[in-house]
Amino acid sequence: MPEKNLDFGKFGARGIRGSEAVARKLDELAGGIATPVTVRRGLTARLHYLTRTDHARAAAWDAGLTVTGRTLKAWLEGRRSPSKTNLARIDAAYRAVRRQNVARHLLKRLNREGRGTRVEIHPLNQSQVPRPLQRVVEYRTMNVRRWDRIVGAWAAGDHQGLDAAWDDTIVDLGSQWGAYEYCTSVGFAA
Repeated sequence: MPEKNLDFGKFGARGIRGSEAVARKLDELAGGIATPVTVRRGLTARLHYLTRTDHARAAAWDAGLTVTGRTLKAWLEGRRSPSKTNLARIDAAYRAVRRQNVARHLLKRLNREGRGTRVEIHPLNQSQVPRPLQRVVEYRTMNVRRWDRIVGAWAAGDHQGLDAAWDDTIVDLGSQWGAYEYCTSVGFAA
């Protein structure tokens, strides 16, 4: 069914891919440092998070934070400030390491010993679509019991894998599953 949505938004429908909405919700559940990386406090907190253990340093290196120990020390002491490019790398490395660290706990919370988690899918916004072209797409709920592939792809930063895992999950919606490939948001509480 994905081939039917190749021209998504052609008539004015607005929304995001369902897998992207799930990734946003998982990021929200993962929590983390709320202060932006551009503020000294946020930068210091992220650098401490990325450098406190050998495992975190290795994961930060893998995520793209490839600076010397001397530079890191200067940033932590406030003698030098990172460039905008390095701030973006620090934030991306922090998010990647945070995802890896919380994935196992989040997976346990979402699977709930096989009971799964109730997911709400909010349909795409069709307010800008001309009336004759609008589709009837209702608000849907479903219980997702197997989160392993979804959380694994999210933790690895694999967007295509997450998209495939989400598409395999929403097939349970029946014949209308293609209508929920794009949505305004996905909600669940774990």
